Amino acid sequence: MALRRKKNKVEAMVAGDKIAYGLLKSFLLPVLTLLFRPKVSGLRFVPSTGPVIIASNHLSFSDSIFMPLVIPRKVTFLAKSEYFTSPGLKGLVKKLTFIALGQVSVDRAGGSRSEAALLTGLSVLAESGCLGIYPEGTRSPDGRLYRGRTGIARLAMESGAPIVPVAMFHTAEIQPTGKVIPKIMRVKMVFGEPMYFPTPEKSNDPEELRKATDSLMKKLQELSGQEYVDIYASQAKEALDEQRRRERKESQE
Repeated sequence: MALRRKKNKVEAMVAGDKIAYGLLKSFLLPVLTLLFRPKVSGLRFVPSTGPVIIASNHLSFSDSIFMPLVIPRKVTFLAKSEYFTSPGLKGLVKKLTFIALGQVSVDRAGGSRSEAALLTGLSVLAESGCLGIYPEGTRSPDGRLYRGRTGIARLAMESGAPIVPVAMFHTAEIQPTGKVIPKIMRVKMVFGEPMYFPTPEKSNDPEELRKATDSLMKKLQELSGQEYVDIYASQAKEALDEQRRRERKESQE
């Protein structure tokens, strides 16, 4: 019942969003192609139809611009509902920007954030959509690859959709965290072969979910060449923030 309601909501959103997404992409594609000269390999691994999950390492906000730009079909990302409900003109601009970038609001009312994201993701895949996910859950704070969240494995198992891994290169240099104006340099993307986890009966088994997620992260590490760290990126960010606080405190003493 919950998935049916979520599916109907996503269908209504997608109908209007396709226009904004198409307009933005038709404008950005020639401009960004000219400026950043994307070097792409393995794009043939992305199926032209049917449900698919695109799993990417996450180095910069611009990952969500460059990666969908080269994929011929619409890529949908999941975003917090707060991005779509901010008041005023700034809130409206933010909402329209996220819609144009293919973002879908995750409504967390009446459930956990992870459960809401799962239902929204499953509804996108049930409509044969292309779902973009960053398994690390947040941007890497230092360019290394961090432990994956198991939600992506659960989505793949319950939907039967393949996961296509993709490694992003140079986006952290193009647009570091906190920078608005990007640096003009070539961006690179490497897509890997689809990975299948057609085992819905194991979608609630934490051990199986971890095993599947780890195999995906191993493939992303092979594609990207990044150093792998077996902790969550959010934990690494907290540790770095704490270190900066200590250093500021010591400098003031």
